[in-house]
Amino acid sequence: MRWLVVLLLSAGLAHAEGERAGAFDYYVLSLSWSPTWCALEGDARGSEQCEADHGWILHGLWPQYHRGYPSYCTTSARPPSRAPTRDMPAIMGSGGLAWHQWKKHGSCSGLSAEDYFALSREAYGRVTRPELLRRLEEPVTLPATLIEDAFLEANPGLEPDMITITCREGRIQEARLCLSRDLDPVPCGRDVVRDCTLGNALLDPVR
Repeated sequence: MRWLVVLLLSAGLAHAEGERAGAFDYYVLSLSWSPTWCALEGDARGSEQCEADHGWILHGLWPQYHRGYPSYCTTSARPPSRAPTRDMPAIMGSGGLAWHQWKKHGSCSGLSAEDYFALSREAYGRVTRPELLRRLEEPVTLPATLIEDAFLEANPGLEPDMITITCREGRIQEARLCLSRDLDPVPCGRDVVRDCTLGNALLDPVR
């Protein structure tokens, strides 16, 4: 029974809803390889995102604890209007994703919706996304570590413990970078640094 209690308590630390806005330790900037999402979900949904030549798009800017993360926080900030979300599809793929990211993560930032989206755009713009990956003409399989190496080479201030590459269903899924509140690279928490270990992950080309 004791081990079960410990397990439940540990699980509770990993994710919390309704926390106080602005109380977090750092951000995770999540970049999604759009062709992967389209192949696994977007095409079946008829998503507008999959009609454009997106490569690394902004999945979200997530307030994070050193262990776990807050979500759907209590905030006095007003929900976003069309104005701050209408320009987000250019880097996020769709306005619907922008709205969802605000509800789940932006509400925990302690910022207004306008400032949260502005900060998200700034964080996205500060990261150099490896141009070589956009030049692929055919699907390739490769070690996931090569994707991390490409980001490290393109962003000299980045260290291996400040980025993680995730996979899903045998494909390269996301690059997640850990940033301070001022958007400087910082070491990730232990629950974020869980690199994909596949040696033959599939990477589809930009459409």
